Amino acid sequence: MKYIKRFYFMIFLFFSLLVFSQEISNNKFIRTLILKEIQLKKEIDFKKACSFFIQNNLDSTLVYTAKQLSNKNNTLEIKDFCHYFRARCFIEKKIYDVAKLELNKISNQVEFHYHIVILLGEIALEQQDYKIAIDYFETVEREFIEKHDFNRYYFYQNLGLCYFHTEKFNKAEEYLFRASNFLSEEADTIKTIRLNINIANLYYEQYKDNQAIPYFEKAYALSKKIKNFEIKQNAALNMAVVEENRKDLVKAMMYRKEYDIWKDSLNNQNKIWAVAEIEKKYAVNQKQKEIQLLASENKTKVSQRNGFIVASVLFLLLFGTAFYFYNQKSKTNKIIEAQKDNLDDLNATKDKLFSIVSHDLRSSVNALQVTNDELLKDIANRNFETLDKTAHKNAAIANSTFNLLENLLHWATLQTQQLYFHIESVDLFSVMQQIEYNYKPLFENKNLVFANKIPKATFVLADLDSLKIIIRNLLDNAIKFSNENDTISVYTFDKEAVFHYLVIEDTGIGMDEETRINLLKEGNLLNKKKNQKGIGTGLGLQLCKSMIQKNKGHLAIESYENKGTKIIIALPKLTSNG
Repeated sequence: MKYIKRFYFMIFLFFSLLVFSQEISNNKFIRTLILKEIQLKKEIDFKKACSFFIQNNLDSTLVYTAKQLSNKNNTLEIKDFCHYFRARCFIEKKIYDVAKLELNKISNQVEFHYHIVILLGEIALEQQDYKIAIDYFETVEREFIEKHDFNRYYFYQNLGLCYFHTEKFNKAEEYLFRASNFLSEEADTIKTIRLNINIANLYYEQYKDNQAIPYFEKAYALSKKIKNFEIKQNAALNMAVVEENRKDLVKAMMYRKEYDIWKDSLNNQNKIWAVAEIEKKYAVNQKQKEIQLLASENKTKVSQRNGFIVASVLFLLLFGTAFYFYNQKSKTNKIIEAQKDNLDDLNATKDKLFSIVSHDLRSSVNALQVTNDELLKDIANRNFETLDKTAHKNAAIANSTFNLLENLLHWATLQTQQLYFHIESVDLFSVMQQIEYNYKPLFENKNLVFANKIPKATFVLADLDSLKIIIRNLLDNAIKFSNENDTISVYTFDKEAVFHYLVIEDTGIGMDEETRINLLKEGNLLNKKKNQKGIGTGLGLQLCKSMIQKNKGHLAIESYENKGTKIIIALPKLTSNG
């Protein structure tokens, strides 16, 4: 029993140091900074430092505070704010010793001096100097707690943790329960879980199992309501240890399995983006090689076609009269006509392919080269103010180029009839759920709200791979033509017995009636919306139309300028006979 508790206690030590940090009263402090920006508008570097600090841009804040501090004419107030900004940045970066040096440079006359003392206490807590941390926190409690407004929940919890680590358990209990009084007003589930775990461990370390277990159980029950994998796995591990001590090995094993699930989920979440980035770069290189190979094959086909045409003309000139006397003349003419049509189709495909490669792809690569040059110049000149903007622009162009390459490959294989379609029963809800997971970073990048309203077990007859390509292209368009904070919804409706109607709706910029009609016309490969910006092509929508037809469905568009767009796809239902 003692060994298990000590093992658990080490986990708790690590957990508590990670999660508890004092919150400053943000709204009040931000208002103070905005007023300082207005009052000191002539101090350009200080104004920029304030702006970047509010945006939580740590590196830019450090750059402009350093510039401002190099000014010999600084007032004491400006110096205090600059040292405070730098200390907060170093705390965020977990460079605690440097943060302490910056905090100690701030004068005692600063209006938020109490917060400096709290931060010094928190740094001591993070560095496990618990007695020093207690001195700072007791100073705040003695001199400032009645005079200033700050987060009492964090303050009392931090002080309780310090007493816990110094084995002053009565004191720790007193302050942790004080923290709970302020927490009840906030109704924050994650904070409630963490506080319950801390109180439980306080009792558990004193072998007061009967008092500890209800808090562990409450924390575990609350963890079911949140999506934080780290907290879920800690709550499950707590219950596993509790049940092991109770000798209920079946329940303990159940909680251990749940702990492993959340642990794997957390690890996968951390790894998936790194793997996805590598896969994306590899995929771009592979697509480029495939495009080059396809272009080479088309050149060969053009040469073969030209040779065939020349041979056919000579053959017709030399033997035309003889063929006239054969009864197979009609059949021969039909064969030649079919061959000619096939060659015309190949020629048209080649022309369209070269048009995209020479124009859109070349434009994308050229734009990428230009932004890369800008990025290198910004790095060389240490122009950190525009570096972030240039990097995001570069990433957007790279993503657009990748989408163009992917659509180009699918379109080329479709045109040359190399794409294999296997019609089967597909659950629309599950497919959309998978795609939503992959697109989550794109939605978050523009603060878009995505709503998957498709009922579960909505089955259609379609080729799964082509259906995913269709939905991804239409979601790409919805994201591209949506503004910040817009909404994208997907849902279905039925107005006849044969089809399910899948709707992808956005509240973005929409389009006029002329553009909507042109997009629905067959063969308009390079149509673009009139108000489209940036790199793009109508290839994706043309690919969608072709694949929807291959899936025996049809496409409709409803859109109004500045009101959004509905893309409606009719897909065959899975009937009881099918």
